[in-house]
Amino acid sequence: MTTSATPTTTGVGAGRSGIPLSRLIRVEMRKLIDTRAGFWLIASIGLITLAVMIGLLAGNRNKPENLSFGEIFGLMNIPTAIILPVMAILLVTGEWSQRTALTTFAMEPRRERVVIAKLVAAFAAAVGAVALSLVLGAIGTVIAGILYSDPAGSWSFSAAGIVNAFVIQIFGLLLGFGFAALILNTPGAIVAYFALPTALSIVSELLPSFGDSVGEWIDSGATQVPFQSGDWATGGEWMRFIVSGIVWIGIPLAFGILRILRTEIK
Repeated sequence: MTTSATPTTTGVGAGRSGIPLSRLIRVEMRKLIDTRAGFWLIASIGLITLAVMIGLLAGNRNKPENLSFGEIFGLMNIPTAIILPVMAILLVTGEWSQRTALTTFAMEPRRERVVIAKLVAAFAAAVGAVALSLVLGAIGTVIAGILYSDPAGSWSFSAAGIVNAFVIQIFGLLLGFGFAALILNTPGAIVAYFALPTALSIVSELLPSFGDSVGEWIDSGATQVPFQSGDWATGGEWMRFIVSGIVWIGIPLAFGILRILRTEIK
């Protein structure tokens, strides 16, 4: 009498579920700070923002109207708007420049989940950056109210200013993320992030006919201007902002993600 044996599944991955997305997100968030470059970028955000606050308090002692919470908060976002996209670039390109992509994608072969985790971690960094600006802006407002007379230390601000600050941070972050995914090289992505939009802005300034037609829709520097105030943007301004986002973020990010999913790891 013979019996058929039921095959059993053995191996490293037998009976093991995939890595939870929450764990991948925590890993990617840790990558933002556990490298030397990432640590000093985050430290520089705090140091530069603090320096901006001190300079603002010292330089506007004769202009107390410039020391309201809204004004201070707006200036606090400038350093983060510059440094945060670089952090996003390092988060993406670090896998390839430091040759850790093989390990990362061996542990989680579904590369799209790694990309999602990196995006979520980058968004969390943007939220943290805006929160830091709010905290330092509040501290600066309290100090201004103590040191100077009214209207210094005024707590006047608008919800539109906070929303606009967050929108600007997310736009720059996604712009850097898209170039990083497309190029997969840290120096190249950083140069592309700073040089290409600036070059288009220069062309728009030198060629008014271009700037008044095509440029006002695809020049990201111009489309972001309405969001650098404390007022709500109009529908037309949102439309131009979205179009420039499609050009500068949507296209590079789409092709960049495809490249990450298909690139052979060596």
